[in-house]
Amino acid sequence: MPVGSAPVPLTLLLLADPLAAAGLTRLLEGEIADCRVLVGEAEPPPGRPDLVIWQPQPSMDALRLLVECRHLQERWQPAALLVILVAGHRLSQPQLLALPALGVLEAPSPRQLLAAITTLRSGGRVLELQERPQPEPGPDPVIGPGLGQWLLIGGLQQIEADLALCQRLLSPPPGPLTRLVLEGRLRELAVARQLLLWLWGPLHLAWSSGSAAQPGAEGAGTGAAASLTLSQRSAEGIWSTIEGRLQAAVRRGVANGSGQLLAIEGLAPQRRADLLLALMQQLTLLRQRLAEDPSLQASLAEQWQQLQPELRRQALRAMANPYVQLPLAGGLQPVADTLLRSSNLDPVLADLPDPGGFLAALVQGRPVLVDGQLLPPDEPRAVLHLEQLVSNWLLCSAEQIAAEVLACCSNWPELRRYLLQPDLLATRNLERLRNQLNAQERWSAWFERPVEIYESRRRLLCLAAGRIQPVTLLEPRDAELRQLGWLQQMVTLALETRDAVGPQLRRLVKGLGDLVVVLLTQVIGRAIGLVGRGVMQGMGRSFGKG
Repeated sequence: MPVGSAPVPLTLLLLADPLAAAGLTRLLEGEIADCRVLVGEAEPPPGRPDLVIWQPQPSMDALRLLVECRHLQERWQPAALLVILVAGHRLSQPQLLALPALGVLEAPSPRQLLAAITTLRSGGRVLELQERPQPEPGPDPVIGPGLGQWLLIGGLQQIEADLALCQRLLSPPPGPLTRLVLEGRLRELAVARQLLLWLWGPLHLAWSSGSAAQPGAEGAGTGAAASLTLSQRSAEGIWSTIEGRLQAAVRRGVANGSGQLLAIEGLAPQRRADLLLALMQQLTLLRQRLAEDPSLQASLAEQWQQLQPELRRQALRAMANPYVQLPLAGGLQPVADTLLRSSNLDPVLADLPDPGGFLAALVQGRPVLVDGQLLPPDEPRAVLHLEQLVSNWLLCSAEQIAAEVLACCSNWPELRRYLLQPDLLATRNLERLRNQLNAQERWSAWFERPVEIYESRRRLLCLAAGRIQPVTLLEPRDAELRQLGWLQQMVTLALETRDAVGPQLRRLVKGLGDLVVVLLTQVIGRAIGLVGRGVMQGMGRSFGKG
C-alpha cells in the first residue's frame, strides 16, 4: 500500500553505487505514488529534482563528506538533501550532527526512509542516528614518576572500583533504604575523587565532575542514539519537537543520575511527572504568549523574569490538583491554595544561563550560539542545545517547587501520603532529607558554585534516557565572578594559590620521593649489602679454619 500520493509528480535524484541504487529505486517507486527516480549526476529534465538522496561510500572521511554535502546543496538548490549512511562508516555523532544536510539517516529501515522523505517534502528536517558503544576510558593522567603519581593512580583505581560496585548494586534498583545508602556512597566517592585530583592531579582535571559530560559535549554525542524530526523548521516547529521529546522523557521516568541529592526525589513518581508536565504546559503557554504579542518581544528576558513566579505557582496548582482537600487543624483544607499560601516561589533562580539566547530562538527563530558558532535554530546541534537549556530550566524550577512542598509537608502530615514517597511518611526521614538538602545547598553556594564560576563552567541538569544527567557547559562568567561575596572570593583565591603553588609542591614531593628512593637503594641498601658481605666472609673463614 503506498504511503501517500502527491498532487504533483515527485522527482528524486538518487546518488549511490549501482547495486544500492537499484534496490532503493524499486522501494521508492513501489511505495510512493507518482514518483520518478533518476539515478546519476545528470541534470533531470525538466528543471531540478524535488529531493536529492545520496548514499556515500563507507570509507569516506568526515572532511570529504562535509565538502561533498555542501557541493550537492549548492548544485541542486532548492532541493533538500537526504544523506543515507550505511553500516561500517567511521564517523562519530558530533561529525554527523555538523553535516549541513536537511536529512541524515544511519542504516535506516524502509519505513524510516519513507517517513523521512515525507517529512522533507513538507519542509521539515530529519536526523536518525544509531546507538554507539561507550568510548573506552583514556589512560590515567601522567604527572611524572614519584610519590604523587603513585598516590593519584592508586587512589583513582580504588575509587573507580568502588563506583563500579555501587553502580552494579543499583541495577536492578534495590529497596528504598538500600538505594539511598548507595546513592550517598556515590556522592562520597565523587567528592573523594575531586579532592584527590585537586591535590595530585593536573590542573585541567582538578575539580572536574567525574559524572558530567566533557565540556562542550552535547547530548547526542555521548554514545546514545539520536533521533530528531522537525515537522517545520520555524520557531513553532522547533518548540513542538523539543516539547514532545521532553514530555516523552518525563513519561519514561525520571531517575536521578546526577550524582547529587534532589528535592524532586522526595515526591511520589506520579506527582513528580505531574509537576514536570505542568511546568512544560505553562512554558508552552508562556512561549505562545510571547510569540503572539509583538510588544513583549522587545524585552524578552525582562518579561521572562517577571512571569516566572506566576508560572511556577500555576504549575504547583496543577500538580496538587485544585479540587483536592485534606484534613488540617480539624477541618478540610484545599491542598493547592494552602500550598500556594505557604510557599515562596518569587526568588529568581540565580544559576541559570541567560534566557535571552534561547528565548530569541524559540520565540523569534533567531540563530543560536553553540560552541562559539552561530547556528540556525533548526540545525541539529542548535536544537539539542536548546533542549538542554529548556530541560535544565524545567528541572531547576521543579527543584524549587519541590523544596517548598517538602517544607509544607513537614507541618502537614496528611499531605505526605498524597504527595511524597512512602518512606518519607516518617517525620525523621523527611527531616533528614530536608537537612541533607540544606547542607548540600550551603556547600554548593559556598564552595562548588564559586569554583564553577572561576573555571567558567556551568553545570546543567538534563533529561536523557529516563535519567537526570549532568552536562558541563563552558561559557564566560566574569560578571558573576565579580558579584561573589567575600567568602566565595576566598575560595577563588585559594584556587588561584593552588594553581601557583601546585607545580612547586608537586616538584618538592617528587624530589622528596626521589631522595627516599636514593637513600633506600644507594645508602641503606649498600650498607646492608656490605654488612652481609662481611658476615659471609667471616663465616667463610670460620668454616675454613674448622
